[in-house]
Amino acid sequence: MKQDVVQLGKALINQRSVTPDDADCQKMMADILGPLGFDIETMVFDDTTNMWARKGQQKPLLCFAGHTDVVPSGPESSWNTPPFEATEIDGVIYGRGAADMKGSLAAMLVATEKFVANYPNHKGSIAYLITSDEEGPFINGTTKVIDTLEARHEKIDWCIVGEPSSTNQVGDVVKNGRRGSLTGDLTVKGIQGHVAYPHLAKNPIHLAAPAIDELATTHWDNGNAFFPPTSFQVSNIHSGTGAGNVIPGVLEICFNFRFSTETTDQQLIQRVENILDKHQLDYQIKWTFNGQPFLTDSGDLVDATCAAIKQVTGLDTELSTAGGTSDGRFIAPTGAQVIELGPQNASIHKVNENVGIEDLRQLVDIYYQIMVKLLA
Repeated sequence: MKQDVVQLGKALINQRSVTPDDADCQKMMADILGPLGFDIETMVFDDTTNMWARKGQQKPLLCFAGHTDVVPSGPESSWNTPPFEATEIDGVIYGRGAADMKGSLAAMLVATEKFVANYPNHKGSIAYLITSDEEGPFINGTTKVIDTLEARHEKIDWCIVGEPSSTNQVGDVVKNGRRGSLTGDLTVKGIQGHVAYPHLAKNPIHLAAPAIDELATTHWDNGNAFFPPTSFQVSNIHSGTGAGNVIPGVLEICFNFRFSTETTDQQLIQRVENILDKHQLDYQIKWTFNGQPFLTDSGDLVDATCAAIKQVTGLDTELSTAGGTSDGRFIAPTGAQVIELGPQNASIHKVNENVGIEDLRQLVDIYYQIMVKLLA
């Protein structure tokens, strides 16, 4: 049965798949991929459902990667239309996950169906790596699937992640890498006391302030042609009892690094702890490593993607590493070339999230042309 990207996108949006609940979205996808010759493998890790679907065993392997889970809608009364009832208005589909990233999933499926029909004897293999844990803690999703594939020496050569990469038009921006992310939860200890007797207390805010200032003003690296310099940002800070006459005994600070390929997480950890030690703080710190930076600066996948976008839209695409993290960070370390290509990202995670119907149709054509250029 020939799929329509609009109807398929709506059907996926209608599933209330708030992370980590897949809500049978992957079954819907498997029901389409199975008849096309894909072997479907469901991988469940704890509360997360993942799908690895593969057609063919030959190299090279082109993989479409994405997620069926979405962020919560927030108060549904704030939406103009029900968030889990896809609504079409003036050529735009509204609903949670429309842009991030059920529209991309629908476009991938329609493009794959068309490609397999037109090139039944295509070279190489095609795969889908789909998780329901991208918007959550990302513990039991793509990273676990990659671990499984690596253990059995199953390698992805090219990977298209369907994250909403575009800014003003589909294909105007393609993410060919992402910065790494490292979070520090810092606890600085002092001695609680009365503000009128500061000599009997140690204020951890006062003690930590010079160190935080140094961290905020430190030049971590210069970045490079693809990445801006590494950035340090304090995201949360808490101290005190709420009373105005009590010196606090503890200061808690959460901060994050977004770092380039010019710096490693271990180098950042060492430099931070050197600064804290220099200021003679009594502290504890918990580090959470969220992913290494990755970069696909050139190669067959980037070339095919840029050529396909030019062919379909007439645009000369911009390669960018801006933005947050994505599941591409788990796939790139295996040696795969990885890019992110999807619809416009202006409405993602917002009330009234939406995707343009024409954007979805163009995305189908772009995905299809990439497959033609790589596997036909």
